[in-house]
Amino acid sequence: MPKSNKSKNKGVAARPGSQKVNELTTKVSGQKLAGNAELIPFKEALHLAVGGGRRHLMLGNGFSIALRRDIFTYNTLFERAKESKKLSKEMEDVFDKLGTTDFEMVMEALGNAAVLVKVFEKSNPKLATTLKAEAARLRDVLAETIAENHPARPYDVTPEQYASCKRFLANFDGHIYTLNYDLLLYWTLMQSEVHPEVKSDDGFRNPEDRDEEFVTWDVQNTNDQRIFYLHGALHIYDAGADLLKFTWSKTEVALVDQIKRSLDKREYPLIVTEGTSDQKKRRIQHSNFLGRAYRSFAAIQGSLFIYGHSLAENDEHLLKLIDKGKVKKVFVGIYGDAATERNRGIIERARKFQTRRRNGSPPDIYFFDASTAHVWDGQDFGTAEKKGKKLPPK
Repeated sequence: MPKSNKSKNKGVAARPGSQKVNELTTKVSGQKLAGNAELIPFKEALHLAVGGGRRHLMLGNGFSIALRRDIFTYNTLFERAKESKKLSKEMEDVFDKLGTTDFEMVMEALGNAAVLVKVFEKSNPKLATTLKAEAARLRDVLAETIAENHPARPYDVTPEQYASCKRFLANFDGHIYTLNYDLLLYWTLMQSEVHPEVKSDDGFRNPEDRDEEFVTWDVQNTNDQRIFYLHGALHIYDAGADLLKFTWSKTEVALVDQIKRSLDKREYPLIVTEGTSDQKKRRIQHSNFLGRAYRSFAAIQGSLFIYGHSLAENDEHLLKLIDKGKVKKVFVGIYGDAATERNRGIIERARKFQTRRRNGSPPDIYFFDASTAHVWDGQDFGTAEKKGKKLPPK
């Protein structure tokens, strides 16, 4: 394979022979990316990663939104929380004043306000305590709302959708990292009757010397682990002596029902929902399970594909690991019009993966059209197109 041409704007790789409009923009298929970059199809991104070591994957919330936009966007979760009366009138007003439905943004604002109150309202220490408590309660509301509105059963996702998702996941022979709390990735990996096979070791095992209704995680028995929940998940709980995961096979009780039952008892899953990157990092460092995932992500080499993640500032604790790491190529998924403010922000942050690397060679950066990955839509671009067959309609 010929070596990729490097653009004059350092840090972004361009395909050989790509049409360059000028030093600032390249237009490809109607898309414009700032700085001699172009949006390539997912299949071409996979081709560019061949021979460069293992292919790793990081999933953001866009992975879940691509299947059920009616559930997993913050707009939807906010409206569901309001409808279920989980938000106080004061908390609804906070969302309104900040002009957002992003729970993490509001938690960050409450945390910052608690710090400032200690400086400017020293005579009212209870206010800082109240603000911290509201931030903690909002974290619980988020967990409850996701659980209550989550698809109830694995069969709410069709076999065709599972098959499409597994074809997508099968492209990665390295580790799979997810920042999502929901069950969609876990459900997909558990569909053993759906092909292709995808290795799904998440480090959980049957407890030794005792019979339990759950499986446990032991850091000494995780050499083959390749699925990592960077920010925890709804079905994972820190029980003190054990880090446990709910399963259907041991109870024949649906995972969503087990999660709701625990929430009813005010037992909350291990999830990282803190508002700022520093707060998230502190939470991660207090959990052996999360810390193990964090260190694994820091150590990856080869290629990293990022799908469904906005590279937002509140995840800088993870993005900095890419900045400082040994990944040779980074492929960032862009959904929709690349010229939108959101996508331009993603592109700008992705370029910093190269400019911030101090040791070793900087990675090549590519941007792929996320819609061409066909994660859930049932299209088999990996086989039907190769055979010259016409793909079925969506």
